[in-house]
Amino acid sequence: MATKHIQYETVGTCSKLIDVTADENDVIQQVFFLGGCNGNLQGISQLVRGQHIDDVVKKLNGVRCGAKNTSCPDQLCRALEKLKSAPLEP
Repeated sequence: MATKHIQYETVGTCSKLIDVTADENDVIQQVFFLGGCNGNLQGISQLVRGQHIDDVVKKLNGVRCGAKNTSCPDQLCRALEKLKSAPLEP
């Protein structure tokens, strides 16, 4: 099965990088966060695995962290949007 993969540098969050892979049907295979609140981000990673990119974006897009204009879940949505247009890897 072909996959898509990106490493997305976050903006405005404690996490610095999101490494995400999806299959050719835009189903998320794995998500890793570098930095941030480890337990919460491991939980988010587990919850989104096996979900379609569009479903995750609908649920998490625009989530804010305190007074910040973004959050790790919101940044994940931005990464997923980029991933949708990434080339397939064999």
